[in-house]
Amino acid sequence: QAQLVEAGGRLVQAGESLRLSCAASEQAFTGAHMGWFRQAPGKERELVAVINWKDTDTYYAESAKGRFIISRDNAKNTVYLEMNSLKPEDTAVYYCAAAKTEDPWYLPTSSDEYNTWGQGTQVTVSS
Repeated sequence: QAQLVEAGGRLVQAGESLRLSCAASEQAFTGAHMGWFRQAPGKERELVAVINWKDTDTYYAESAKGRFIISRDNAKNTVYLEMNSLKPEDTAVYYCAAAKTEDPWYLPTSSDEYNTWGQGTQVTVSS
């Protein structure tokens, strides 16, 4: 069964760093491009970062560029999101998701392309 489980969310102060992790079942992770999304209260879910299956390319939303780093450990079936210089506007539930395509170098940027989702982890940044 394909499964994703996020961890690492908590309350932090503005300016601090946090690392989220997403542990995946082998079925979900193998051959999958991995994305991090977030949803703040009253807002639509938005893409934060993506890393392709080959671990050769990444994509970041403008809000994440220069502050967040997505990485993956294919031996551990885990994807990470390192978040630095956190701001109150980063407060949201963060979700990891998996997308499988024939192209191993592809970077899916639409949530519609992802077919496996985790339950989310809450990140709260206080000012």
